[in-house]
Amino acid sequence: MDVSASIPFQYKDKKSVYFIGIGGIGMSALARWFKAQNWAVYGSDLVKSAITQELVKEGLKVKIGHKNSHINSRIGLIIYNRAIKTDNPELAAARRLKIPTLPYSKVIGKLTDFYTTVAITGSHGKSTSTALAGLILIAGGLDPTVFVGTILKEFGRRHGGASGKNIRIGKSKYLVLEADDFGAAFLDYSPAISVVTNIDREHLDTYKTLGNAKKAFLKFIARTKNNGALILNNDDKNLHSLHRDIAKIAKRKKLRVIWHALRGKTAKKVRRVIKIPGEHNVSNAVAAYKVGRVLGIPHGKILKAISRYNGAWRRMEYKGKFDGALVYDDYAHHPTEIRASLKGFREQYPKKKIVCVYQPHQGRRLKALFKEFQSAFDDADETLILPVYEVAGRDLRKNAYDSEKLARTIQSQQPKKKLFYLKEPKNLVNALKTLGNNSSKVIIMMGAGDIVNYTKNLIEK
Repeated sequence: MDVSASIPFQYKDKKSVYFIGIGGIGMSALARWFKAQNWAVYGSDLVKSAITQELVKEGLKVKIGHKNSHINSRIGLIIYNRAIKTDNPELAAARRLKIPTLPYSKVIGKLTDFYTTVAITGSHGKSTSTALAGLILIAGGLDPTVFVGTILKEFGRRHGGASGKNIRIGKSKYLVLEADDFGAAFLDYSPAISVVTNIDREHLDTYKTLGNAKKAFLKFIARTKNNGALILNNDDKNLHSLHRDIAKIAKRKKLRVIWHALRGKTAKKVRRVIKIPGEHNVSNAVAAYKVGRVLGIPHGKILKAISRYNGAWRRMEYKGKFDGALVYDDYAHHPTEIRASLKGFREQYPKKKIVCVYQPHQGRRLKALFKEFQSAFDDADETLILPVYEVAGRDLRKNAYDSEKLARTIQSQQPKKKLFYLKEPKNLVNALKTLGNNSSKVIIMMGAGDIVNYTKNLIEK
């Protein structure tokens, strides 16, 4: 399929695009897609990162900082992520020069109209499910384009890279997409196959309540194209509670509805071959399996693809050793995700002590889910809580619900639990050595902020 001849935008006369916030995981993938279609690609981000450095190596022009001088009339289209404020100097310059601007989700929405799209969403498990679904379609010979919210080493090999990528450019009509629920971005998408892993009290800065989140997911499901398919997790109580509403949508749009569960026959098959730990990952793999079957991929090829998957960047990812302890990096930042990851590690290492080093992500989330966080670390033998990673443009300026309060609250409820607040993350090495006997431990560096930098420093010691 000649994608370059059918780019679904009215701005291709200049074939020059600028990304505000290009270092984001989704934005960088889209930037790479445009580069593959022979567009001149530029962009900016607030800070230099591993992703921006990789983009530069690939020939994209990336500037650090947002300045109106970065924008000129030669640019044909500007794409921005939803965290960018309306008074951003680059957006203001684009308006002054009358350059068309679109949010990331609107552009992805246009792609879902162009491709036959498998969109995978949910409060948790999106990246793993999307990665597995993409690899299953590849194994089935469908040659998909895949957008995933993590880094896959399999995609790096495909493109000649060493560290992996967050996108695979295929030549077929199929697109496998991680559909972001933050900011209700997924309501701009029109998939042929919609997958929902679960619904939780997540992104409450967008939805405010669980009820509003459920309504948004129902709207996403209703955007599935006529005669398409729905793949839904029957084990998730919040999703299951929408059963009747989903049935009405399916009847109206003639959708095939597939509910899956961990007690089903498919889950038994998956458990025999899956390498990544945790029942939550079995559920993710079952959802991906169902995608493959809807598209006619044989059972054997699906299970082989699942068996070969060893995980992705920042998803229970082994990084090395520290003072004899095994060190893993994990993206979990919501109480439900923390519990699932720690349970998975407990299953994988039943005879070792589990040490969780957690960096809360976003003060708003900590405040909204403060009660849930108090029991999230129950499966850890030792826990170190770092200061909150504040998200630019999304966080509270003053927030009484901080990491120190969380640590104090848990300690008051569980006085015998080894849990500490570490005010200075630079002291992490000494703190872990003080706890002693690291050779019998597994250390999980957990969070969605810049904790990866501390992980790197830990391994280098």
